[in-house]
Formats: sequence, structure tokens, C-alpha cells
Amino acid sequence: MADTWTTIKVSEVRPGDFVRYRESEFEVARVDDPFLGLDSMVCLIEDNAERWHAYPAGKDGDLEVRRT
Repeated sequence: MADTWTTIKVSEVRPGDFVRYRESEFEVARVDDPFLGLDSMVCLIEDNAERWHAYPAGKDGDLEVRRT
């Protein structure tokens, strides 16, 4: 069975999820919650051998996740 993309709320993302967000696809290494002291925000952290990147996001926003 092929992996499929599912739309979920940002608040449902957990480390290890492979997500599509803001025209990027990446594995979430960490979720900083709350972000900048705001309970309504999180920061999705991508951290691998090639790069490190932070993606701030509102918890009530949508993104796509691919889970096996």
C-alpha cells in the first residue's frame, strides 16, 4: 500500500512525522510548544545531516502528513 498524504491540524503533529508545509517536505525532529511564549503557536523543527530549519506555525493551521 502506498503512503498517502492526510490533512491534519498543526497541533496534531508529533516528532517523526513527515510533513508537507509551506511548500516544503520534511521530517519533524522536534515540536517546540509553546513557541515564543504563545500557547497558540508551535515551531516545527527539521534537523538532519543536511540542514536545520524552523517552521513557526499556528496550532489551528492545517498541513499534510504522510504516515506509514
